[in-house]
Amino acid sequence: MEAVRTQALSRRFGDVLALDQLSLAVTEGEIFGLVGPDGAGKTTTMRLLTGILQPTSGEAWVDGLHVVREAEPIKDRIGYMAQRFGLYPDLTVLENIDFYADLYEVPKAGRNERVERLLAFSNLTPFKRRQAGNLSGGMKQKLGLACALIHTPKVLFLDEPTNGVDPVSRRDFWRILYQLQQEKVTIFVSTAYLDEAERCNRIGLLHQGRLLACDTVDGVKGLLKGALLEVRCDQPRTATTVLRSANLGTVALFGDRIHVLVETADQGQTAVEAILRTGNISCQGVRVIEPTLEDVFTSAIPGGAE
Repeated sequence: MEAVRTQALSRRFGDVLALDQLSLAVTEGEIFGLVGPDGAGKTTTMRLLTGILQPTSGEAWVDGLHVVREAEPIKDRIGYMAQRFGLYPDLTVLENIDFYADLYEVPKAGRNERVERLLAFSNLTPFKRRQAGNLSGGMKQKLGLACALIHTPKVLFLDEPTNGVDPVSRRDFWRILYQLQQEKVTIFVSTAYLDEAERCNRIGLLHQGRLLACDTVDGVKGLLKGALLEVRCDQPRTATTVLRSANLGTVALFGDRIHVLVETADQGQTAVEAILRTGNISCQGVRVIEPTLEDVFTSAIPGGAE
């Protein structure tokens, strides 16, 4: 069963086309990642799917309900955690969760048990009397997640939930998401972290409002045609400029290494070495490597290697 489906979903803000003909489907119980840089249209997509915004054109359904015609019933079936989740810093962890329980009209009967379960689930039990304003960034995100889960939603929308969170807290947050998935919760998460996208069952690459690809991580990587070479040399920035000027293929700098996408490995390797020799740049090695999502994204975005 499809938990989320969009059909040519678009949204304009004046002359700006924030989302352009988005069509995708998310299966019940999967973790789907919407991946893209700032301004790609991720937040706009989230707001359309949660009924906060109305589309300029196109349609969408969440848990079988139309996001425009059935916006009110949808709210009981979804949880939404925005980039700046509305926690109240002067309230304690427990008071924040209880406040959201009131908003969602969670019955008093059995509420305490549900709250205690969420506190344990998110490792917040020792901090339930602490004011939210005194929590670390990672703990605030966990509290936001607990608030979004208090009414037991079927579909959970998370808009860049680990942005600015330390690596350990990011790992803990994803551990919680995996536990939710085991409970058949569908998770629709947006992120700008390509390493984080690797954790999703499927991903959609979004750029300037357009969906560039939608598949499993391996499937998306498989869209990169040709051979990917890793080049090690003494002057990586200079070498990158030289290789780009040769129009050899897509060239991108990754730290002190250069990635070059060529049609064939052998001919590409020979050409790279010859170009660097001509530019009097010492080369320590050229080897074929497996592409990362960043390589795919760099190749797919016009000017992305610049």
